[in-house]
Amino acid sequence: MPDDFAFFLALGFLAQVIDGALGLAYGLITTSVLLASGVPAAGASAAVHAAEVVTTGFSGAAHVWQRNIDWSLVRRLAPAGILGGAIGAYVLTEVPEQSMAAFVTVYLLGMAILILRRAWTGETERGHRIGTEPIGFGGGFLDAVGGGGWGSIVTSSLIARGEEPRQGIGSANLAEFFVTLAISATFVAILDWTEYATVVAGLVTGGAIAAPMAAWLSRTLPKRLIMVAVAALVVLLAAQSFVRLGSS
Repeated sequence: MPDDFAFFLALGFLAQVIDGALGLAYGLITTSVLLASGVPAAGASAAVHAAEVVTTGFSGAAHVWQRNIDWSLVRRLAPAGILGGAIGAYVLTEVPEQSMAAFVTVYLLGMAILILRRAWTGETERGHRIGTEPIGFGGGFLDAVGGGGWGSIVTSSLIARGEEPRQGIGSANLAEFFVTLAISATFVAILDWTEYATVVAGLVTGGAIAAPMAAWLSRTLPKRLIMVAVAALVVLLAAQSFVRLGSS
């Protein structure tokens, strides 16, 4: 495992730029890199969630500053996400990983298709809206079960159903702070992650530096470009889930 603070700072910066600007992938990016670097799965998940408490706080505050927040969405997403995350932590050992990976792959591809359709035609899916609370619950559940995935599920679903892209991204980022705080409390209670202090410090520092830039990008980039970028990233994440499914 790399022990260079600069390595984790760069990782945290890159992941936060992508997550803050597009509303997804921080946990999936950082967890994947840490696992590839030799960090044990439990340690990687604990370190990432500990770092996310700070980075999601910075990111949420930056989106508030840039006026990217729909407060009604946050008030409905956060409690549902906390509940989903708590339940996900309890049932983690009972859900077959292969079944979960298959579900996530199909869902993400469906969201990518809806987002690309909206970007191409300008039409929304108002006739087939997914409720805010189910989106939050599903995002929190999958984030706890898979060590990441809040943004992949929540941001893609909000944009696909017709929310303003920058407000969907900003609101999901702010709500994620509360969900991550709840999940991290569970890790603190059951796992000693202090040996990964350098990892956490690097991820937090890089994420804090990147958060204002990412929120600004989310506000200033053209809506169609944001939607296409989100859809492309969702497809990549779905492909990663499919590869994991095939190798399991």
